[in-house]
Amino acid sequence: MRVFVAGGSGAIGRRLVPQLVAAGHQVTATTSQSRKSAMLRALGAEPVVLDALDESAVLEAVREAAPDVVMNQLTRLPERYNPRKLGPWYERSSRLRVEGTRHLLAGAGAAGARRFVYQSIAFMYALAGPPVLDEDARIATDAPEPFGSAVRATVEGERLTLASPGIEGVVLRYGWFYGPGTWFHRDGDVGDRVRRRQFPIVGGGGGLSSFLHVDDAAGAAVCAVVRGSGVYNVVDDDPAPGKEWIPVFAQAVGAPRPWRVPRWLAAMLVGSWPADVLVRGRGAFNARAKQELGWRPRHASWREGFFASDTADSTSQRSPSYPGVNRPA
Repeated sequence: MRVFVAGGSGAIGRRLVPQLVAAGHQVTATTSQSRKSAMLRALGAEPVVLDALDESAVLEAVREAAPDVVMNQLTRLPERYNPRKLGPWYERSSRLRVEGTRHLLAGAGAAGARRFVYQSIAFMYALAGPPVLDEDARIATDAPEPFGSAVRATVEGERLTLASPGIEGVVLRYGWFYGPGTWFHRDGDVGDRVRRRQFPIVGGGGGLSSFLHVDDAAGAAVCAVVRGSGVYNVVDDDPAPGKEWIPVFAQAVGAPRPWRVPRWLAAMLVGSWPADVLVRGRGAFNARAKQELGWRPRHASWREGFFASDTADSTSQRSPSYPGVNRPA
C-alpha cells in the first residue's frame, strides 16, 4: 500500500518508516526541516518538506502521493522536560493535532485514501476509577493548564479522525515513550535529570504509568495500516507505580537511587497536575489493541525495555514482526 506519514522525522517516524518499508509499503514521509530529507530517503521513504499547518501545502503533498493510508504522527515537544515551561510547546502540538489533522483528512479525502491513523496519548485519563483503565474511561479534559488545553486538543483530533466521512479512522493512544530520541533514554532529558537526582519518587509513589518502547509504537502503526477501527490503548503489559519504575530507570541510565519527596514539595517545583499524576496516575489496558490490531509489544515490560533501549540506534532499520500482520503483495 501507499502510506503517507506526516511527521516522518520524529521519534516515532524514524522507527516507523523502516518498518513500513520492510512490510512492503510505499512510503511518503514529511519533515519540517529540509536537512532531514536525506535521512528519510535513507530510511526508504520519499521525503516531503512542508509545514503541516500550511493547508495548501499539505493538500498538494497528499494529492501527489495518492496514498491508501494517511498517518498523523506529528508532535512538537522540547528537548528539555520542564512542566512549568511546556505551555508554548503544547500550544504548537495542539495545533498540529487539530489543524494538522483537518488538513491531512482533507488531503486524504481528496486523494481517495481509505484509512487514517492518528497519534494520541494513553496518559490523559482522569485520575479516578480503577488503577488500570480501558479506552472507555473518562478523559481529564478538566486538567489544569496547560495540560487541559492539550488534552482537549488531543480529543478533538480523535473526534475528527473518527468522524471523517468515507475514511476509516484508527486512533492509537500511546503510552509514555521510551527509547532512542525520547525523554526516557540514557541520552534523553529525563535520563539526565535522574542522574542529577532531579526526578524523585513523589509521596508514596503509587501513581501508575504505562510505558511503550518507540519500536513498539511504530509496530502498532504498521498493524493499523491494514487492521482495526476506533480507539486503542497502545502500551506495554506492565503498568507500574513510580516507586517501582523510577529506581529501575535510574539503574538503567547509571544514576544513583532517586530521592523521595512529599507531594506538596513536588507541586511547588513542577505544578499540581504533574505531581498528582505521580501520586494518583492511572495505567492503561492494551487488550483491545492486541485483539483487534494483532499487535504485541516486543518489549512487554519496561523492566527489560529500559535496559534494551540504551543500545538501540535511533535510525535502526530493524523491523519487528507482529502477529496477524501479513506482508502485502
